[in-house]
Amino acid sequence: MTGDELERALAEGSVTLLDVRSRAEYDGQAGYGCDPRQGHIEGAVHADIAEILETEPAALPGLLAERGADVTRPIVAYCHSGHRSAHAAAALRAAGLTAENYEGSWHEWSRRDPGGA
Repeated sequence: MTGDELERALAEGSVTLLDVRSRAEYDGQAGYGCDPRQGHIEGAVHADIAEILETEPAALPGLLAERGADVTRPIVAYCHSGHRSAHAAAALRAAGLTAENYEGSWHEWSRRDPGGA
């Protein structure tokens, strides 16, 4: 999924957004100097990639639902560069969920207008 596609999907409310970075990255307390700002995409639910990969596939929908994710909608995972989120999307698909990766991830999104989605 591209950044423009994600922005449209978020505006439509047609996807669940999943941030799979560390809690510190999600909270904006850690990150990469190459990004103009830190934090997360507004509306994203957080579940660290390690937690996702350590959870049995059958339990993943429940884990995400506990975090506030609507698992009935397609899930778009992101991280910093699209690597961790690609693994997360594969794990979610293995659990029977509809999931894809936002390849540009935070590295791309952090360059957008922070007042946006």
